Amino acid sequence: VVDLARINAGLPPLMPRHNTLHPEGRRPLGQLTALWFEEGDGVALYEDDDLLAVIPGWADMSRGMPGYARDAVGESPFAWALSEALEGLEPRITNARSYWRWRHSEGSWPSFQQFVMGHLDRVLGPAGRYWDASGERLPTVGITERPPHGKRDFTVLSTVGMSCQRMPTVEQWIDKPGAYARIELAVATREDPRDAALLLVWLSQYPWHSVTWLGHGHTAKWYHEPSTFPLGPQYSGVLMQADVPHMPNMSGFAFGGEAVRWLWLTPVTRETLEAQHR
Repeated sequence: VVDLARINAGLPPLMPRHNTLHPEGRRPLGQLTALWFEEGDGVALYEDDDLLAVIPGWADMSRGMPGYARDAVGESPFAWALSEALEGLEPRITNARSYWRWRHSEGSWPSFQQFVMGHLDRVLGPAGRYWDASGERLPTVGITERPPHGKRDFTVLSTVGMSCQRMPTVEQWIDKPGAYARIELAVATREDPRDAALLLVWLSQYPWHSVTWLGHGHTAKWYHEPSTFPLGPQYSGVLMQADVPHMPNMSGFAFGGEAVRWLWLTPVTRETLEAQHR
């Protein structure tokens, strides 16, 4: 029986007796450590060296999916048995451990940065300026400027680093998330590249800070007054598109065994944004 009075009083809930391995209670918890999934929307919790609980990205108490606990039995509003889900969760946990071990290793970011820049050298030509878009916040993202080159008479700006980390929640919307989980953003301009770069600064960390994903056909409304939009006050946001006609083909780069998609940003008016959401 769920003690609703306890919950309504703001106290931690008690597991129903038949849904726990310890109906009489257990000793205090030992040392707790968290292992975040690469996407940042799920976490595995360890007690000392033992897996205690997993809260995946799709966990949602309001939908009756609370996550998994080692000491849970069956399914309750507060936890499902971890043992019954471990086969599917173990690969995610193993991948997360490997990813963060690599990410925290010396030279991981410079080597990844070099791979992306090399790919862009091949498809866009020599680099111009480079800006840091992340400040001191993670994930680390930069912006590379590619001036007009060859027959291309406009500048291209691209993020560098978004694809180093899978975006959250993709698997909740896409059957095969591997083809959509890693992206970079690009924008073309014939005006001052520093203005267009502000769009990339705005969106480069958005998926992880807002726990969402960006894909083809998605739109984003400018976060401030329209008069401050970097490409002119007539616009209110951007449309994101893959494989835009007359834009350079950015394909051919992969990371973690998954292809990286470049999404081109196109400024759009308030009317276009509203039409997209009807």
